[in-house]
Amino acid sequence: MAKKGPKALTPEHKAALATGRAEGRAVRQYLEALEANKPKRGRRRTPESIAARLERIAEELPSRDPLSRVQLIQERMDLHDELESMDKKIDLSELEAGFVAAAKAYSERKGLTYAAWREAGVSAATLKAAGISRSS
Repeated sequence: MAKKGPKALTPEHKAALATGRAEGRAVRQYLEALEANKPKRGRRRTPESIAARLERIAEELPSRDPLSRVQLIQERMDLHDELESMDKKIDLSELEAGFVAAAKAYSERKGLTYAAWREAGVSAATLKAAGISRSS
């Protein structure tokens, strides 16, 4: 008996797949942005405190042994990167709007609860805007 090939997808099925991919993309991008902008523990660094540390590194660097020197060089590079990232503010509003539009259908399809979203870092206000309640 000959094997039959795969059946052609209906236009409705193709549209459903495209919708699912778009919803998944919107949810993933929002969660990744939340994760990237999550506040870190401890005292916040300011551009001034970073600049002061960079000055101290510049003073210490010539007198250090080679191993300490390479560690200070790496710290200096990390501090420069941190200064650059302070200037770049991510606008979450567009990503949040995409999340709000997609989250309810995505949650229902994947069986995700309000509590799971909250633990992942999504605010209660965002979930409310998306139509996801504690009881759903």
